Amino acid sequence: MNRFLKFLLSLSTVAMTTILPIAANDGHEAVAAVLPAWSVIPFIGMLLSIAVIPLTHPHWWEKNMHVAAGIWSLVFIVPFAFAYGFSEAWFRLLESMLLDYVPFIVLLFGLFVAASGIAVRGTLPGTPKVNMLILFIGTMLASWIGTTGAAMVMIRPLIRANKWRKKAAHVIVFFIFLVANIGGCLTPLGDPPLFMGFQRGVPFTWTFHLAPFLLLNMIILFAAFYFIDSYFCKKELAEGRSPLDELSESEKEPIRIEGLHNLIFIGMIIVGVIANGLLPKEFAFFADNAGIPVYDEIVFPYATIVEIIIILVAAFLSLKTTKESIHELNEFSHAPIIEVATLFLGIFITMIPALIFLKVHGAQLGIHDPWQLFWATGFLSSFLDNTPTYLVFLQTAGAIGSTTGIHTSVGTVSQIMLEAISAGAVFMGANTYIGNAPNFMVKSIAEENGIKMPSFFGYMGWSIAILIPTFIIDMVVFFL
Repeated sequence: MNRFLKFLLSLSTVAMTTILPIAANDGHEAVAAVLPAWSVIPFIGMLLSIAVIPLTHPHWWEKNMHVAAGIWSLVFIVPFAFAYGFSEAWFRLLESMLLDYVPFIVLLFGLFVAASGIAVRGTLPGTPKVNMLILFIGTMLASWIGTTGAAMVMIRPLIRANKWRKKAAHVIVFFIFLVANIGGCLTPLGDPPLFMGFQRGVPFTWTFHLAPFLLLNMIILFAAFYFIDSYFCKKELAEGRSPLDELSESEKEPIRIEGLHNLIFIGMIIVGVIANGLLPKEFAFFADNAGIPVYDEIVFPYATIVEIIIILVAAFLSLKTTKESIHELNEFSHAPIIEVATLFLGIFITMIPALIFLKVHGAQLGIHDPWQLFWATGFLSSFLDNTPTYLVFLQTAGAIGSTTGIHTSVGTVSQIMLEAISAGAVFMGANTYIGNAPNFMVKSIAEENGIKMPSFFGYMGWSIAILIPTFIIDMVVFFL
């Protein structure tokens, strides 16, 4: 591992000596225009670290993932500061951290805490039919309490139901597909990209147009899941294991839900998110990006501050009012959210040049057809944060010059183009563990509970085999 660290430091040194500095007063636009494509190397390195190091050095990674995230961040930010000046580097770092990362991680934290205060007690034998029911409920909840909220409410009952199995990774993989991603497409509350569209003028109920997409994908994925889960279930039974083997006598009881008062706190979080979008439209005090000046052109909006306060208050109240027995049943700990916060800190920093490059050159990619937007948005959403990816392609679609469609703040976008961008951003976040934040959180919780999850590339093997054919069907049915 020392060789790995030395390699990163060497790469940083080489980068510092090969990037040509520009004048500090040339402005942010000038920096964006000359930023080289290979500046995304630290981001690629961050992704490869997440994919490879847990396989080659699992114990080191478990204790030192923050080291890898920190070093890759330095490999980007130090040469960038050398080339374009400390002021520009500080501006880009603050812009990413304050305006993107902080609201992102606070929202995840709030939903993680509040949803972890809801527990399902009783006998839940993990048969294919029971698993499908849990997946269906989670998928339906995702659009209304967010993919993170639905995932945190339903993942632990699903894990407990399948404790009798020796192999349950495939159940969690389909949970990520459906609950942590695809199920969040029906409202702006479901997934952050759709909420960003709502903030830019897309009507709140417009996302109901994605219902046919959701229905088709659910039919395909549930059929595939039932076939696969039935196969593995029969193998478990043949080896002498039973769905009730892992249940004690005290657990063999009717189903009941505890901690339902946490729905109030989830509701508070949803109100906070909606307030962030509505306050600037309804009150002059919050309009025109009003907020606290931080540095240069960066302003921390008052509306975002209100959202953060509401979410943190909701999380605090949830922790204070939830019985310890509920947290014990859910095996609640802060480890999953800490892991997500650590890894996504490195991801948000290192993806700065990737997003800058995409924003500057996105309109030059020659993407004009709906199927192209669907795959372009989806592919980048699989590896970049899907919210800025959605916004870049929404702006690209708005610049095409449609005369009919949905009127947004970035221009008029045709119905089918907006469907392609929305479906690509929401659905294809399921293609990798880092495509959507709940993916990694679900993986972490499953591993905490003794389920051996696929590696980064192993998970992509599942998504390539199952999701990509599904998305090809989407393209043929809806975009060709």
